[in-house]
Amino acid sequence: MEVLPQSKKPAIVSAKDNDFLPGKSNGSELQKPIKELFECSVINIDKPPGPSSHEVSSWVKKILGVKKVGHGGTLDPRVTGVLPMGVNKGARVMDLLSGSPKEYVCVMQLHSDNAQLKDIKLVADEFTGRIYQRPPVKSAVRRVLRIRKIYSIEIIEKQERLVLFKVSCEAGTYIRNLCVDMGEALGCGAHMRELRRTKTGSFSEKNIVSMQELMDAKVVFDEKGDETLLRKVLLSAEHAVLNMPKAWVRDSAVDALCHGADLMAPGLIKITDDLEPERSVAVVTEKNELVAIGKAVLNSKKMAEAAKGPVIETKKVIMKVGTYPRLWGGGKK
Repeated sequence: MEVLPQSKKPAIVSAKDNDFLPGKSNGSELQKPIKELFECSVINIDKPPGPSSHEVSSWVKKILGVKKVGHGGTLDPRVTGVLPMGVNKGARVMDLLSGSPKEYVCVMQLHSDNAQLKDIKLVADEFTGRIYQRPPVKSAVRRVLRIRKIYSIEIIEKQERLVLFKVSCEAGTYIRNLCVDMGEALGCGAHMRELRRTKTGSFSEKNIVSMQELMDAKVVFDEKGDETLLRKVLLSAEHAVLNMPKAWVRDSAVDALCHGADLMAPGLIKITDDLEPERSVAVVTEKNELVAIGKAVLNSKKMAEAAKGPVIETKKVIMKVGTYPRLWGGGKK
Protein backbone atom coordinates (compact mmCIF):
# COMPACT_ATOMS: atom_id res chain seq x y z
CA MET A 1 0.00 0.00 0.00
CA GLU A 2 1.37 3.42 -0.95
CA VAL A 3 0.35 6.48 1.02
CA LEU A 4 1.43 10.09 1.07
CA PRO A 5 4.69 10.63 2.99
CA GLN A 6 4.39 11.12 6.74
CA SER A 7 5.51 14.60 7.77
CA LYS A 8 5.80 13.90 11.50
CA LYS A 9 5.18 11.24 14.12
CA PRO A 10 1.56 10.67 15.11
CA ALA A 11 0.42 12.43 18.27
CA ILE A 12 -0.58 10.43 21.35
CA VAL A 13 -3.68 11.73 23.13
CA SER A 14 -5.27 10.69 26.41
CA ALA A 15 -7.98 8.06 26.03
CA LYS A 16 -10.04 9.93 28.64
CA ASP A 17 -9.61 13.33 27.02
CA ASN A 18 -9.64 12.93 23.22
CA ASP A 19 -11.62 14.96 20.70
CA PHE A 20 -13.69 12.11 19.24
CA LEU A 21 -17.34 13.11 18.92
CA PRO A 22 -19.74 10.92 16.92
CA GLY A 23 -20.99 12.72 13.84
CA LYS A 24 -18.99 15.86 14.54
CA SER A 25 -15.76 17.36 13.24
CA ASN A 26 -14.27 20.58 14.58
CA GLY A 27 -17.55 21.25 16.35
CA SER A 28 -19.70 21.06 13.21
CA GLU A 29 -22.38 18.44 12.58
CA LEU A 30 -21.70 15.76 9.98
CA GLN A 31 -25.24 14.67 9.20
CA LYS A 32 -25.35 11.45 7.22
CA PRO A 33 -28.13 10.89 4.66
CA ILE A 34 -30.94 8.78 6.11
CA LYS A 35 -30.23 6.17 3.43
CA GLU A 36 -26.74 5.67 4.86
CA LEU A 37 -28.16 5.21 8.36
CA PHE A 38 -30.37 2.40 7.08
CA GLU A 39 -27.22 0.82 5.64
CA CYS A 40 -25.13 1.24 8.81
CA SER A 41 -26.35 2.46 12.20
CA VAL A 42 -26.97 1.45 15.81
CA ILE A 43 -30.08 1.67 17.99
CA ASN A 44 -30.16 1.77 21.79
CA ILE A 45 -33.29 -0.27 22.46
CA ASP A 46 -35.05 -0.39 25.84
CA LYS A 47 -35.72 -4.12 26.02
CA PRO A 48 -39.11 -4.91 27.55
CA PRO A 49 -39.67 -7.85 29.94
CA GLY A 50 -40.79 -11.09 28.32
CA PRO A 51 -39.20 -11.55 24.89
CA SER A 52 -35.69 -12.84 24.34
CA SER A 53 -32.98 -10.60 22.90
CA HIS A 54 -33.21 -12.55 19.63
CA GLU A 55 -36.96 -11.90 19.41
CA VAL A 56 -36.43 -8.17 19.94
CA SER A 57 -33.81 -8.20 17.15
CA SER A 58 -36.33 -9.85 14.82
CA TRP A 59 -38.98 -7.24 15.65
CA VAL A 60 -36.56 -4.37 14.99
CA LYS A 61 -35.58 -5.96 11.67
CA LYS A 62 -39.25 -6.23 10.65
CA ILE A 63 -40.15 -2.68 11.73
CA LEU A 64 -37.26 -1.12 9.81
CA GLY A 65 -37.52 -3.46 6.82
CA VAL A 66 -33.77 -4.13 6.77
CA LYS A 67 -31.79 -7.29 5.95
CA LYS A 68 -29.80 -7.64 9.16
CA VAL A 69 -30.04 -6.61 12.82
CA GLY A 70 -27.68 -7.87 15.51
CA HIS A 71 -27.72 -7.17 19.25
CA GLY A 72 -24.81 -6.45 21.56
CA GLY A 73 -24.94 -8.54 24.72
CA THR A 74 -27.80 -10.93 25.44
CA LEU A 75 -30.34 -10.14 28.15
CA ASP A 76 -32.50 -12.84 29.75
CA PRO A 77 -36.22 -12.62 28.84
CA ARG A 78 -37.24 -11.19 32.25
CA VAL A 79 -34.44 -8.59 32.30
CA THR A 80 -35.09 -5.10 30.89
CA GLY A 81 -32.98 -2.16 29.80
CA VAL A 82 -30.14 -1.22 27.49
CA LEU A 83 -29.88 -3.55 24.48
CA PRO A 84 -27.87 -1.98 21.63
CA MET A 85 -28.77 -3.14 18.11
CA GLY A 86 -26.67 -2.88 14.97
CA VAL A 87 -28.50 -2.29 11.67
CA ASN A 88 -26.97 -3.94 8.57
CA LYS A 89 -23.24 -3.03 8.61
CA GLY A 90 -23.71 -1.64 12.11
CA ALA A 91 -24.10 -5.23 13.31
CA ARG A 92 -20.34 -5.65 12.76
CA VAL A 93 -19.53 -3.60 15.85
CA MET A 94 -21.99 -5.34 18.18
CA ASP A 95 -19.60 -8.07 19.31
CA LEU A 96 -17.35 -5.31 20.71
CA LEU A 97 -20.11 -4.42 23.17
CA SER A 98 -20.49 -8.01 24.36
CA GLY A 99 -17.16 -7.78 26.16
CA SER A 100 -17.57 -4.23 27.46
CA PRO A 101 -18.24 -3.34 31.13
CA LYS A 102 -21.88 -3.44 32.27
CA GLU A 103 -24.00 -1.59 34.80
CA TYR A 104 -27.21 -2.91 36.35
CA VAL A 105 -29.85 -1.85 38.85
CA CYS A 106 -31.09 -4.85 40.79
CA VAL A 107 -33.79 -5.64 43.34
CA MET A 108 -32.59 -8.42 45.66
CA GLN A 109 -35.03 -10.16 47.98
CA LEU A 110 -33.72 -11.39 51.31
CA HIS A 111 -35.15 -14.58 52.82
CA SER A 112 -35.43 -13.24 56.37
CA ASP A 113 -35.69 -9.97 58.29
CA ASN A 114 -32.40 -10.45 60.16
CA ALA A 115 -30.03 -8.61 57.79
CA GLN A 116 -29.43 -4.98 58.68
CA LEU A 117 -28.53 -2.26 56.18
CA LYS A 118 -25.02 -1.83 57.63
CA ASP A 119 -24.39 -5.58 57.26
CA ILE A 120 -25.58 -5.53 53.63
CA LYS A 121 -23.20 -2.67 52.85
CA LEU A 122 -20.30 -4.56 54.44
CA VAL A 123 -21.06 -7.66 52.37
CA ALA A 124 -21.31 -5.50 49.23
CA ASP A 125 -17.82 -4.20 49.95
CA GLU A 126 -16.55 -7.77 50.36
CA PHE A 127 -17.92 -8.70 46.93
CA THR A 128 -16.29 -5.71 45.23
CA GLY A 129 -13.22 -6.81 43.28
CA ARG A 130 -12.42 -10.22 41.80
CA ILE A 131 -14.97 -12.93 42.58
CA TYR A 132 -15.50 -16.55 41.55
CA GLN A 133 -18.69 -17.53 39.72
CA ARG A 134 -20.10 -20.64 38.08
CA PRO A 135 -22.67 -20.08 35.28
CA PRO A 136 -26.23 -21.12 36.21
CA VAL A 137 -27.73 -24.43 35.06
CA LYS A 138 -29.73 -22.80 32.24
CA SER A 139 -26.71 -20.91 30.91
CA ALA A 140 -25.63 -21.34 27.28
CA VAL A 141 -21.95 -21.61 28.28
CA ARG A 142 -19.97 -24.36 30.04
CA ARG A 143 -20.53 -24.45 33.80
CA VAL A 144 -16.90 -24.04 34.81
CA LEU A 145 -15.67 -21.86 37.65
CA ARG A 146 -14.52 -18.47 36.37
CA ILE A 147 -13.27 -15.17 37.75
CA ARG A 148 -15.22 -11.95 37.20
CA LYS A 149 -14.52 -8.43 38.46
CA ILE A 150 -17.06 -6.30 40.31
CA TYR A 151 -16.05 -2.65 39.95
CA SER A 152 -18.55 -1.27 42.45
CA ILE A 153 -21.74 -2.11 44.34
CA GLU A 154 -23.86 0.79 45.63
CA ILE A 155 -26.64 -0.06 48.07
CA ILE A 156 -29.36 2.47 47.25
CA GLU A 157 -32.27 1.51 49.48
CA LYS A 158 -33.70 -1.22 51.74
CA GLN A 159 -37.39 -1.74 52.39
CA GLU A 160 -38.22 -4.71 54.58
CA ARG A 161 -36.73 -7.70 52.68
CA LEU A 162 -36.12 -5.88 49.41
CA VAL A 163 -32.70 -4.35 48.66
CA LEU A 164 -32.16 -2.00 45.71
CA PHE A 165 -28.56 -1.73 44.54
CA LYS A 166 -26.51 -0.65 41.53
CA VAL A 167 -23.62 -2.78 40.33
CA SER A 168 -20.88 -2.03 37.82
CA CYS A 169 -19.12 -5.16 36.62
CA GLU A 170 -17.10 -7.01 34.03
CA ALA A 171 -18.92 -8.58 31.08
CA GLY A 172 -20.09 -12.11 31.80
CA THR A 173 -20.95 -11.47 35.44
CA TYR A 174 -24.11 -13.25 36.60
CA ILE A 175 -26.10 -10.89 38.82
CA ARG A 176 -28.50 -13.69 39.75
CA ASN A 177 -25.55 -15.66 41.20
CA LEU A 178 -24.24 -12.51 42.89
CA CYS A 179 -27.53 -12.11 44.79
CA VAL A 180 -27.46 -15.75 45.92
CA ASP A 181 -23.83 -15.47 47.06
CA MET A 182 -24.48 -12.20 48.94
CA GLY A 183 -27.45 -13.85 50.65
CA GLU A 184 -25.28 -16.74 51.81
CA ALA A 185 -22.66 -14.29 53.12
CA LEU A 186 -25.40 -12.49 55.06
CA GLY A 187 -26.54 -15.80 56.52
CA CYS A 188 -30.17 -15.34 55.52
CA GLY A 189 -30.30 -16.31 51.85
CA ALA A 190 -31.39 -14.12 48.94
CA HIS A 191 -32.41 -14.19 45.28
CA MET A 192 -32.66 -11.74 42.41
CA ARG A 193 -36.19 -10.39 42.04
CA GLU A 194 -35.80 -7.78 39.29
CA LEU A 195 -32.94 -6.65 37.06
CA ARG A 196 -32.43 -3.81 34.62
CA ARG A 197 -29.30 -3.09 32.59
CA THR A 198 -28.55 0.62 32.64
CA LYS A 199 -25.26 0.67 30.71
CA THR A 200 -23.15 -1.40 28.35
CA GLY A 201 -20.02 0.13 26.85
CA SER A 202 -20.88 3.61 25.57
CA PHE A 203 -24.65 3.01 25.63
CA SER A 204 -26.74 4.08 28.61
CA GLU A 205 -30.29 5.13 29.44
CA LYS A 206 -29.56 8.67 28.24
CA ASN A 207 -30.34 7.85 24.59
CA ILE A 208 -32.52 4.76 25.02
CA VAL A 209 -35.69 4.28 22.92
CA SER A 210 -38.65 1.97 23.37
CA MET A 211 -40.01 -0.38 20.72
CA GLN A 212 -43.06 1.87 20.44
CA GLU A 213 -40.87 4.94 19.81
CA LEU A 214 -39.02 3.03 17.09
CA MET A 215 -42.26 2.03 15.40
CA ASP A 216 -43.69 5.56 15.65
CA ALA A 217 -40.54 7.04 14.10
CA LYS A 218 -40.68 4.59 11.17
CA VAL A 219 -44.41 5.24 10.57
CA VAL A 220 -43.89 9.02 10.53
CA PHE A 221 -41.00 8.58 8.10
CA ASP A 222 -42.96 6.26 5.79
CA GLU A 223 -46.17 8.28 5.77
CA LYS A 224 -44.89 11.86 5.95
CA GLY A 225 -41.24 11.61 4.87
CA ASP A 226 -40.23 13.30 8.14
CA GLU A 227 -36.78 12.08 9.27
CA THR A 228 -36.71 13.96 12.59
CA LEU A 229 -37.83 11.14 14.90
CA LEU A 230 -35.99 8.45 12.97
CA ARG A 231 -32.69 10.34 13.28
CA LYS A 232 -33.08 10.27 17.07
CA VAL A 233 -33.41 6.49 16.86
CA LEU A 234 -30.87 5.54 14.19
CA LEU A 235 -27.49 6.57 15.60
CA SER A 236 -24.32 6.55 13.55
CA ALA A 237 -22.03 3.57 14.13
CA GLU A 238 -19.48 5.94 15.71
CA HIS A 239 -21.61 5.89 18.89
CA ALA A 240 -20.61 2.27 19.44
CA VAL A 241 -16.87 3.01 19.65
CA LEU A 242 -16.88 5.98 22.04
CA ASN A 243 -15.01 4.07 24.76
CA MET A 244 -12.65 2.17 22.47
CA PRO A 245 -8.97 2.89 21.76
CA LYS A 246 -8.72 4.91 18.54
CA ALA A 247 -6.40 5.61 15.64
CA TRP A 248 -6.95 8.58 13.32
CA VAL A 249 -5.72 8.07 9.75
CA ARG A 250 -4.87 10.19 6.74
CA ASP A 251 -7.43 10.57 3.97
CA SER A 252 -4.95 8.93 1.60
CA ALA A 253 -5.13 5.66 3.60
CA VAL A 254 -8.91 5.41 3.99
CA ASP A 255 -9.88 3.68 0.75
CA ALA A 256 -7.13 1.09 1.10
CA LEU A 257 -8.51 0.24 4.55
CA CYS A 258 -12.00 -0.04 3.03
CA HIS A 259 -10.57 -2.69 0.70
CA GLY A 260 -9.32 -4.64 3.73
CA ALA A 261 -5.66 -3.53 3.77
CA ASP A 262 -3.86 -3.29 7.11
CA LEU A 263 -2.91 0.17 8.34
CA MET A 264 0.74 1.07 7.77
CA ALA A 265 2.70 3.43 10.02
CA PRO A 266 2.83 6.36 7.51
CA GLY A 267 -0.99 6.48 7.46
CA LEU A 268 -1.32 7.39 11.14
CA ILE A 269 -2.07 10.91 12.33
CA LYS A 270 -3.04 10.42 15.97
CA ILE A 271 -3.66 7.59 18.47
CA THR A 272 -5.00 7.24 22.00
CA ASP A 273 -2.62 6.23 24.77
CA ASP A 274 -4.37 2.94 25.62
CA LEU A 275 -3.30 0.82 22.62
CA GLU A 276 -1.79 -2.58 23.40
CA PRO A 277 -0.90 -5.50 21.10
CA GLU A 278 -3.98 -7.61 20.22
CA ARG A 279 -6.37 -4.99 21.60
CA SER A 280 -9.30 -3.91 19.39
CA VAL A 281 -9.08 -0.37 18.04
CA ALA A 282 -11.46 1.89 16.14
CA VAL A 283 -9.85 3.32 13.01
CA VAL A 284 -11.37 6.71 12.17
CA THR A 285 -10.84 9.58 9.71
CA GLU A 286 -9.80 13.13 10.53
CA LYS A 287 -13.53 13.93 10.48
CA ASN A 288 -14.23 11.31 13.15
CA GLU A 289 -15.89 8.88 10.72
CA LEU A 290 -15.57 5.19 11.56
CA VAL A 291 -13.61 3.36 8.85
CA ALA A 292 -12.90 -0.04 10.37
CA ILE A 293 -12.30 -2.08 13.49
CA GLY A 294 -8.77 -3.39 13.77
CA LYS A 295 -6.36 -5.07 16.13
CA ALA A 296 -3.27 -3.24 17.37
CA VAL A 297 0.11 -4.73 16.47
CA LEU A 298 2.08 -2.48 18.86
CA ASN A 299 1.39 -0.42 21.95
CA SER A 300 0.78 3.33 21.68
CA LYS A 301 4.39 4.39 22.30
CA LYS A 302 5.93 1.97 19.80
CA MET A 303 3.21 2.70 17.25
CA ALA A 304 3.99 6.42 17.40
CA GLU A 305 7.69 5.71 16.88
CA ALA A 306 7.22 3.29 13.97
CA ALA A 307 8.38 4.64 10.60
CA LYS A 308 7.13 1.77 8.46
CA GLY A 309 5.35 -1.55 8.50
CA PRO A 310 1.86 -2.54 9.67
CA VAL A 311 0.65 -1.07 12.96
CA ILE A 312 -3.02 -2.14 12.93
CA GLU A 313 -4.51 -5.27 11.38
CA THR A 314 -7.88 -4.57 9.76
CA LYS A 315 -10.52 -7.01 11.03
CA LYS A 316 -13.91 -5.51 10.13
CA VAL A 317 -14.53 -2.84 7.49
CA ILE A 318 -17.41 -0.48 8.26
CA MET A 319 -17.07 2.33 5.70
CA LYS A 320 -18.24 1.74 2.14
CA VAL A 321 -15.57 1.39 -0.57
CA GLY A 322 -15.26 4.57 -2.61
CA THR A 323 -16.33 6.95 0.16
CA TYR A 324 -12.84 8.45 -0.07
CA PRO A 325 -10.81 8.65 -3.33
CA ARG A 326 -8.31 5.92 -4.10
CA LEU A 327 -4.80 7.25 -3.50
CA TRP A 328 -2.87 3.99 -3.31
CA GLY A 329 -1.53 1.15 -5.41
CA GLY A 330 -0.17 1.96 -8.82
CA GLY A 331 -0.15 5.73 -8.75
CA LYS A 332 -1.92 7.73 -11.52
CA LYS A 333 -4.20 5.96 -13.95
